[in-house]
Amino acid sequence: MLLTGFLFLLFLTDGVYPERNCSYQDVLNHLKLTKNNELYSMTRPVKNYKRPTRVFLEVLLYAILDVVEKDQKFIPYVWTVIRWHNEYISWDPKQFCGIDNISLPTEVLWKPDLTIEEMTEKDKAPPSPYLTINDKGDVEVQNDQVLVSTCRMHIHKFPFDIQSCNLSFKSVIHTAKDIRLQASDNSSEATEWSREVMRTQYEWLFINMTVTANNASNLISQDVIIYTINMRRRSLLYIVNFLLPVLFFLCLDLASFLISDTGGEKLSFKVTVLLAVTVLQLILNEILPASSNRIPLIAVYCIGIFALMLLSLLETILVMHLMEKDSACQDNEADGGRSLSEDCNKQGNANFHNRHGELHKWTQCACIYDDASAGETPSELLPVAGQGNSSKLTEEHHALEKLSDELREMEKTLTLLLSNRKEEEKPGYWTRVANRVNRVFFIFYITVVSLFLTFVFLEWNNA
Repeated sequence: MLLTGFLFLLFLTDGVYPERNCSYQDVLNHLKLTKNNELYSMTRPVKNYKRPTRVFLEVLLYAILDVVEKDQKFIPYVWTVIRWHNEYISWDPKQFCGIDNISLPTEVLWKPDLTIEEMTEKDKAPPSPYLTINDKGDVEVQNDQVLVSTCRMHIHKFPFDIQSCNLSFKSVIHTAKDIRLQASDNSSEATEWSREVMRTQYEWLFINMTVTANNASNLISQDVIIYTINMRRRSLLYIVNFLLPVLFFLCLDLASFLISDTGGEKLSFKVTVLLAVTVLQLILNEILPASSNRIPLIAVYCIGIFALMLLSLLETILVMHLMEKDSACQDNEADGGRSLSEDCNKQGNANFHNRHGELHKWTQCACIYDDASAGETPSELLPVAGQGNSSKLTEEHHALEKLSDELREMEKTLTLLLSNRKEEEKPGYWTRVANRVNRVFFIFYITVVSLFLTFVFLEWNNA
């Protein structure tokens, strides 16, 4: 009999146990844990109410799903692990075939009422239906959550900004007298583990995660653990789709100075470019939030370029007005000169026709003289010609001299008109002023654009 008892004890020490104690249900029966048993789920599991329950929290970032700047929302996908000690749970694994942990439905045991201060929408993913307990009474709950939380966006450097969003964990009703929160991991461990499990980051690049424990200074306050997620925006898409097009429009506005100011093509071109920048500003307004503590640099960039292009448009209108004013003066002078030229031409044509008639008469006389003297000798006709036509020849001679003088005057008048026409081809006073204004403004425009772009890019780099 004694030998049988000794063999039984030896059998137990070798780690082989009766089969009736090798199930999870045996452990639950030992702990008196059933689904309808409210002993462990009603109150905080401590034997002395003055002793607080220490809750250990661990958070891992699985993915950065979205950051909505307009609504200032941060949507991460996180994995939370919560651990605490239940003083009413313990067993000896040696009595239950070495079972040292079991899984139970979450509604069986009491759980700390942790919440996230920044969360604005309830997690749509179902919570984990089970929790795990070990033989020492440590309880662990793991959950994956898609959080929709608020995040104060600092968009001064958009799209080269770095955002920091907080996830603040605390109890809903329990104070530091009942629950003391502690972080299971430090900042470096949380960052390293999050990088290992990171699935996707979309537009944002994960930098690091910092863990801050704000312990209550008195027992009526609450402990808070803050996980700060730092991330950088991938700005390449915004550079290609927004910043470069605005810069290209500015270059087109600079190139428009090569277009002639005499027509309306330059003015319509500048208005078209200005409207294109306005469309991009409307797109930007849909991205940036309305509430911001500082004006975003990208807004300064767009407004500054818009103002410069508007100033260039006003300068073009001024130059065209000056040239139009000069053109009106030249048209008036041309109309006066044209009337004077027409009067001179009319007078010259009348004199020319009169003299032409006299010259025709003189020619007819000369022809009659030739016909009459065809059969006579010159010596016979000389006295007759000298007596009959001497007075007419003298009159015709004076008429030809007078006609010659008038033709010389007409030549002088035509020469004067041609010289005036050449002077009209030279730019007038207001045209010269417009050209001078155009040159000075172009130098000023280039200088201001260079200084403005340098300032904005330095601010983006250093702010």
